Order: sequence, then C-alpha cells, then structure tokens
Amino acid sequence: MAYTVPGVADWRRPGTRNPGGVTDGGRTHPEEPTMLWLKAFHVIAMVTWFAGLFYLPRLFVYHAGTTDPPGLARFETMERRLFKLMTIGGAATIALGVALLASEPAALRSYWLRAGWLHAKLGCVVLLIAYHAQCYRLMREFAQGRNRHSSRWYRVFNEIPSLLLIAIVVLVIVKPF
Repeated sequence: MAYTVPGVADWRRPGTRNPGGVTDGGRTHPEEPTMLWLKAFHVIAMVTWFAGLFYLPRLFVYHAGTTDPPGLARFETMERRLFKLMTIGGAATIALGVALLASEPAALRSYWLRAGWLHAKLGCVVLLIAYHAQCYRLMREFAQGRNRHSSRWYRVFNEIPSLLLIAIVVLVIVKPF
C-alpha cells in the first residue's frame, strides 16, 4: 500500500490542487496562460530595454573621449541605432506592463491598487523613462557637437539603470510591502 499525505497525493491528477497551489504541469494559479505569456514577453522586452540603457551611456563614455571626425561620426551612428532599438524595448515593456495590469481587472481593484511594492516599482519605471529621455537629450547634444560632460561623468551616469534594475527586481520578487 502506498503512503499518501492527505491533500498532497492527488496533486498529479489534472484539475486537482495541492496545498501549495501547484496543479498538473507545475503551473501556479490563479494566473491564466494569457497572464503568463504577457509576463514572459514583458521580461523579454525589459531585457531589451535595459541592454540599451546599459550600453548607450557606455558609448557616451567613449564618445566623450573621441576627437577624430570619423570616430565621432561612428559613435553618432551607433548611438542613434541603439537608441531606436532601446526605445522599441522600452515602449514594449511599458505596453506589456499596462496589458498585465489590465488583464486582471478584479485583481487590479482588489489587490494591485493597494500593493505598495507595485507603486514603488512603477515609480522606478517613471525614473527609467526620465533616464531614457535624458539619454536622448545627451545623444542629441553629441550629434550637435555640444557635449558638456567628461567621460568620468558618463561612467557615473551609466550606473543609474543598474540601481533601478536592482530596486525593480527586489520589489517584484520580494514584495517587501
């Protein structure tokens, strides 16, 4: 006779649950498949956005130290192309984030409006949007030959998205409040 624990032995049958909320296939509910797909693509878009947020200021570091005309033109082209891709990633991240919030209207009313961690995360996203806009402004200044900052300044500026990423990941995973 097999040893069974009440409430746990039946978890492998489709449609039944164990006390931890895991059902057949390892899915955790109440998230529906649509929500899981939205989350997956939200994370993919966020990775794309952050890749640009990390690399564009690094290009600024090197651009600030360049004086030869071909080098300056090369950096301007690289920055412009990267900024376009970065903007697509940022727009997709925001659109998918809004879709995540809108996909569960009941959860939005009952839980998300009171979730302090979510409000803090959205505040970090607003700061990221401002950082993105600042990157655009700096890129335009370089293109117009009006850079006012040293490569050291850009090295410090380059750390801001790292701090925001740490804050966002901690807020989303730990949900401290």
